[in-house]
Amino acid sequence: MNKESALYAVIEKEYPEVDYGKGMYIYDKQGKRYLDCAAGIGVVNIGHGVKDVIDKMTRQAEKISFVYGGTFTSDVRRRLAAKIVSIAPKGMDKVFFCSGGSEAMESLMKIARQYQLEAGRPKKNKIISRWQSYHGNTMGTLALGGRPSWREKYEDFFPKNISQIAPCNCYRCPYGLEEESCSCQCAQELERKIKYEGPDTVAAFVMEPITGTTAAAITPPQKYMKKIREICDKYDVLFCVDEVITGFGRTGKNFAVDHYQITPDLIGFAKGLGSGYVPIGGVIVHKKIVDAIAAGTGALTHSFTFSGNPLACAGAEAVLDYIMDHGLIEQSRKMGEIFLEKLQPLKKYPVVGDIRGIGLLLGVEFVKNSKTKEPLDFNFSTEISQYCFQHGIMITGGVTGSADGILGDALQIAPPFIISEEEINQVAAMLEQAIEETMRKHQL
Repeated sequence: MNKESALYAVIEKEYPEVDYGKGMYIYDKQGKRYLDCAAGIGVVNIGHGVKDVIDKMTRQAEKISFVYGGTFTSDVRRRLAAKIVSIAPKGMDKVFFCSGGSEAMESLMKIARQYQLEAGRPKKNKIISRWQSYHGNTMGTLALGGRPSWREKYEDFFPKNISQIAPCNCYRCPYGLEEESCSCQCAQELERKIKYEGPDTVAAFVMEPITGTTAAAITPPQKYMKKIREICDKYDVLFCVDEVITGFGRTGKNFAVDHYQITPDLIGFAKGLGSGYVPIGGVIVHKKIVDAIAAGTGALTHSFTFSGNPLACAGAEAVLDYIMDHGLIEQSRKMGEIFLEKLQPLKKYPVVGDIRGIGLLLGVEFVKNSKTKEPLDFNFSTEISQYCFQHGIMITGGVTGSADGILGDALQIAPPFIISEEEINQVAAMLEQAIEETMRKHQL
């Protein structure tokens, strides 16, 4: 048994001990250097050890680190909210802050429910999400998510008014159709589901615009997102997006929904805004929702102890300023295009089924046979990521369930926005080595 007092996710695993990080690299206590092509886990968008962010956080901590948001506001909280609104889709004009992605999505669900109550639609108490999605690890967000292996231990505790529909996955269309000729049946399924549940009972539809943890960068076509927006409008259902991983430049735009020229009603965010310097998340709220609550009870029935605390807001403001001042969203777009191109030679391997993504959120899906798309029956991507880690490159493997929620195996590639073309070449070359070695090991 591990003798440490700290409880880790894998209890008996021996974790290397980190020493420090700088730029694209993490260094452990043994002096080994790792190229962080995972940004931690889609978090450290600006890279490690940025002095400007550290200095601004230090100044704020010296001034005041915490006040309860139910008693005081702060100039830094106001500024950060205004800067987020300035880059959000038009009409989204208020920001609620919390401490991370799971809290953000819990908050989003509660705001959606309160809006329907304040709007005079009390029966609207159901939420629809999608299979092969991930929205967090609290009880509510696990119920919202669609990864069976993570849900199964806790389903007895889940609320019964959250249900799922099939995702949009053109590589593995749940209807067996081709993107060019389909009538967007995966979007039409939302309308059928709303009718089945009862249009007067559905409060919100929640989705990741581009999938992260469960399916590695599946990117829907324009027509899907536009159809979803139309269906939500038709039935007074709030269209809510989880941009915890995609927000603040990960996909090469401010938010992933910007690729589709649509405005959602609620946006959940976290990860990249704090970039690992502070734990922070939140919800960007459309004006119509704020107006309904203001005209009704006049109070948001929701808060957390650390909502909008000055130190977290100072760190996040410094990160956002750094992203904007250094053109890192455009850098994410540019380097993402280069990375996607450099990954294309991997298609020569029969185990590589799909290479996809946008900006610096990319995925490589592994299969038994690239022609039939039959899923592998073991976790190939975990072995790839372990091989890379042993050779000093960090990539997120073990992204399982992309085929049917259980089978399906992919790597997620989500480096800091500061990655160079030379570093991209290193990662692409290492992936070739890792794939060849793992194929030899399993005689594939």
